[in-house]
Amino acid sequence: MNSPIDSRQLNAFTSLARLGSFTQAAKELFLSQSAVSHSMRALETDVGCRLFDRIGKKVFLTQAGETLQMHAEKILGEMQLARRNLQHLGKWGKVRLRIGASSTACQHIIPEVLLEFRKHYPDCAIEIEPGDAMHVIDGLMTHRIDLAIGMEIQSEHPLIFHHLFHDELKFITAPEHAWAIQKQVNRENLNKQHFILYDRNSLTSRLIEDYFREEKIVLHTFIELGSMEAIKELVKVNLGVAILAPWIARKEIQTGSLVPHSIGRRKLKRNWGILHWKEKRLGLPEETFITICRNVTAQLLTPDSP
Repeated sequence: MNSPIDSRQLNAFTSLARLGSFTQAAKELFLSQSAVSHSMRALETDVGCRLFDRIGKKVFLTQAGETLQMHAEKILGEMQLARRNLQHLGKWGKVRLRIGASSTACQHIIPEVLLEFRKHYPDCAIEIEPGDAMHVIDGLMTHRIDLAIGMEIQSEHPLIFHHLFHDELKFITAPEHAWAIQKQVNRENLNKQHFILYDRNSLTSRLIEDYFREEKIVLHTFIELGSMEAIKELVKVNLGVAILAPWIARKEIQTGSLVPHSIGRRKLKRNWGILHWKEKRLGLPEETFITICRNVTAQLLTPDSP
């Protein structure tokens, strides 16, 4: 495998090609004329062909030299662009932040967080990658994502979890449902209810399945959907019972179009937070994002919350 061309030789080459004089090239590069001559001889030896024809004091490119000049201008241009971009990133607010989040977090948490974050970093390039728990973990491990908002999971992956809040899953019904009318859940007929549940491959669905397996109760899944909003709409028309965290249906519960019920004496709780790769050193933008997430999510479970 051929080694890359020395960038200092390439820079000297482009100056000499443009000026056509060793003297002028040396002056522009703040080098001696002999240093430029030595550098060009070494470059010609390295690439294996003559790059210049020397006629008197003037220097002219050979066909090989013209070919190298075309590539050299592109290479040096990319190197200059890389330097400018790195300098740009080093300035206050000139950053990129890549966030992974569940669809629920994207809808109910992210918008308010970004609204506040923009006040601190108005020029930050923000990328949002929605996905389930395993998808965002893969994003963190492959460095596609800087931070992920999601639930705590038991994992062998080298991730750090910053706690945000706990929530509790509850039965959610329409106000016309018998449980809402009677103001209590009849656990004896749970296996006769039609449940409208979230995608069974999700972490929440696995938590629900494990919970009721321990309770020795089998839930009859009437419909399975990948959208919390669609689930709420079907529950509103009394097509079945959902199992959701009340903050996800906060507006509907406040207006009375949905009714929450405890699933039992033993609570089914989840732990939400922000994850990042263990070896990643967080910068000020990431730390700011986490702080804003804590402030925003603290409002999800305030005393007036359902």
